[in-house]
Amino acid sequence: MGNFDGVHLGHRAVIAAALAIGRAHGKPALALTFEPHPRSFFSPNSPQFRLTDEAGKLRLLAGTGLAGAVVMTFDKARAETTAQDFIHHDLIERLGISGVAVGYDFHFGKGRVGSPGLLVREAPRLGIEVDVQPHIDIDERPVSSSAIRMALAEGQIREATAMLGGPWFASGEVIHGEKRGRAFGYPTANIRLDKNCGLKHGIYAVRVGRGGERLDGVASFGRRPTFDNGAPLLEVFLFDFEGDLYGAMLDVAFIDFIREERKFDGVEALVRQMDDDSARARAALAATPGAFPKLGKVG
Repeated sequence: MGNFDGVHLGHRAVIAAALAIGRAHGKPALALTFEPHPRSFFSPNSPQFRLTDEAGKLRLLAGTGLAGAVVMTFDKARAETTAQDFIHHDLIERLGISGVAVGYDFHFGKGRVGSPGLLVREAPRLGIEVDVQPHIDIDERPVSSSAIRMALAEGQIREATAMLGGPWFASGEVIHGEKRGRAFGYPTANIRLDKNCGLKHGIYAVRVGRGGERLDGVASFGRRPTFDNGAPLLEVFLFDFEGDLYGAMLDVAFIDFIREERKFDGVEALVRQMDDDSARARAALAATPGAFPKLGKVG
């Protein structure tokens, strides 16, 4: 059980424990998660940078070896459900669980009264197995969704990748842009990310997925200060690619941070910098062949 935002290394430890329980009991292992994110329900007016939307989260969960996922709607009724009712009605009666794995900091039920300790205490009476996973540290830094958000906001892509266990990615449909890049040899596939995306504005080495195809490139995420300083946009230039991507759904995995976004005096200076950015992105991608999130099929 968990919110699984990002499906990071801590989440993966919980998933591994659930898979082990499932094998021991001869049962399928499922993820139980909640949508919308409870924080969005309790603080609807506070912007929230989610590492993965629902679809992305389910695709990552599907790539872990789980047999499936149960998505419970988090609404007023769910928020008012007591921890005991959740255990007995949802876990035991509805799902018929043989065991459950959670992280050390997972809480549930009205007022967040439910805890790993409560599950452990109830387990003997209910006849279920409970596994509580401790926190995971990398270089003495606890792995958490909040820490990953902070790393992405600071452009620390390698640190975020280490905590996630793979590159952070964003998905979206290619839309029409101003077509400026085409005029100076850098046509881009433009994607509008979630308005609450907290990724640092700048230039990135990226690996793009289109179905089973993988394409390398360099991307800019930001407001294009040299031109219009408009709404944030992800603009991806794909190396050694020709074709029409308008309307295509792409997965963009962020492999390395190249530099911060900045304003140039003119197009010539910008193009010289883009040539350098491309060379640095190619080098970063060559050093990480095959790096891409493991995504499964949903539905």
